[in-house]
Amino acid sequence: MLNRRAAALLALSAPWLTREALAKTPLLRSRPDTIAMLVYDNMQALDFVAPHAAFTFLRGAKVHVVAKTRDPVVSDSGLRFFPTLTLSECPKDLTVLFVPGGIGTLDAMRDEETVAFIADRGARASYVTSVCTGSMLLGAAGLLRGYRATTHWSVLDVLEHFGARSVRKRVVSDRNRITGGGVTAGLDFGLAMIAEMRDRFYAQTVQLMFEYNPQPPFDAGSPLTAPSAVVAEVREILADFISQANALS
Repeated sequence: MLNRRAAALLALSAPWLTREALAKTPLLRSRPDTIAMLVYDNMQALDFVAPHAAFTFLRGAKVHVVAKTRDPVVSDSGLRFFPTLTLSECPKDLTVLFVPGGIGTLDAMRDEETVAFIADRGARASYVTSVCTGSMLLGAAGLLRGYRATTHWSVLDVLEHFGARSVRKRVVSDRNRITGGGVTAGLDFGLAMIAEMRDRFYAQTVQLMFEYNPQPPFDAGSPLTAPSAVVAEVREILADFISQANALS
């Protein structure tokens, strides 16, 4: 267990620590976890980046970025990701299977190879996880039936079509299914996973190193608090995505 003084010193030194140096510290528990993070074209970059940052702070863990090929994957914002393994190269027995969401979720749901990969690795993984609309891919792979789960607020009801029980929360844990809400919930999800896979103090240490203390400039991050005109505008922007998601579910 990391004591309070050690955690404070580690947090204060964080800006000058490389990830390699952090991995060598005796203060944090180590375990040889195998984590596969799926990437696909037009995924939401933020869905992936925050969980990836959290997973790579797990001492002893090996994090794989997995795609259909090793060609660069371009997110919906144009950010490029470079896979380290193809679907066929990915280890069959995983500690964590992670799936991000985004506009590209719809095409990924239509791709039989991608859905089959998620179903296969998810059937054996210790943890089956997602952020945002990545949970729709878990649902399409048959991995959410009978489980509580969450997703982006705009398609929350779609999860019900996959036999899941939808929950409006930032992070939902049900046995070994751990799902995060829309986009920015990826950081909450990442810290929750660190607490689950190591311990609460480890997660709090990483939270302080990240200086995660959100104070958004507007109270418009949920349809329950955003002005009605803003909610209507976003629903209009996402109308085609929502329609297609319902048709695919």
